[in-house]
Amino acid sequence: MKSSQEILEFAQQTIQIETDAINQLSKQLNKDFSDLVQKILTLKGRVIVTGVGKSAIIAQKLVATFNSTGTPSIFMHAADAVHGDLGIIQKDDLIICLSKSGNTAEIKVLIPLLKQGGNLLACIVGDINSYLAQQSDFIINSTIEVEACPNNLAPTTSTTAQLVMGDALAVALVECRAFSKEDFAKFHPGGALGKRLYLKVVDLCILNEKPQINKDANIRDAILEITKKRLGVVAITDENQLKGVITDGDLRRMMEKYSSFENLKAIDIMNHTPKTIDYNEMAVNALGLMKQFNITQLIVLKDNLYFGVVHLHDLLDEGII
Repeated sequence: MKSSQEILEFAQQTIQIETDAINQLSKQLNKDFSDLVQKILTLKGRVIVTGVGKSAIIAQKLVATFNSTGTPSIFMHAADAVHGDLGIIQKDDLIICLSKSGNTAEIKVLIPLLKQGGNLLACIVGDINSYLAQQSDFIINSTIEVEACPNNLAPTTSTTAQLVMGDALAVALVECRAFSKEDFAKFHPGGALGKRLYLKVVDLCILNEKPQINKDANIRDAILEITKKRLGVVAITDENQLKGVITDGDLRRMMEKYSSFENLKAIDIMNHTPKTIDYNEMAVNALGLMKQFNITQLIVLKDNLYFGVVHLHDLLDEGII
């Protein structure tokens, strides 16, 4: 059994080996990289990304990154390609093939098939003198010195290098396209990141009840409205003009302050300067205000009139927090 210290040392060695390899990658970039980026930017078709084994897994991740950042892409497993999936490739597509050695039997069978349609071929490869590199129009050099695996066998450093080069390619495309956070949100409408970029306060508050009483209402009415609408707050209004709010906390403070509150009215205990937000603000800005003032709900206004309530739970339910 290895000691805790030995285990940590193994992990540190792995991280250091892969860090050194990543640092070396920037020195391996050349004109092929920029030429490939420029070609993809003018591409009429899609980017087809393929690979075998662990390289295929990295290829799938790169496709997901490309698609989410504005570069239409499709993953094609190299093994499936020779059994019918070559039909995925259309005449205007560009193919990127990932391989550490570039000389495996699967690659040597696949490459002639990929090139028979006249498509441009790029590679992210660990051997720039390999068969794959020789057949490619663009060579992205992901050569490493050693795998992090102690036997120098299991793909570890090599797949990290492929991933980093692919990410570098994706980010270069993002920069060249001036791909904005609004563009990103269009491709991530269901994810937390996208919601932070497009979801507005109005999208949340319209789903809630609208707790509201007149400024002359008594305390009993306030308690009943807070209880019924279950948002921990009630707005005090005069013809939809916001005059103040009463929260659960205000009721607790009232009970501490007054021995009898049967004759109190809402206006007697309400907060005259509640925290508000416009209905058209981004939901993430509502979260910022809640954090800033350590509160769990905000009164929502539209044209300076009472519109509703947005609650911390709404933000939690949407995954914004």
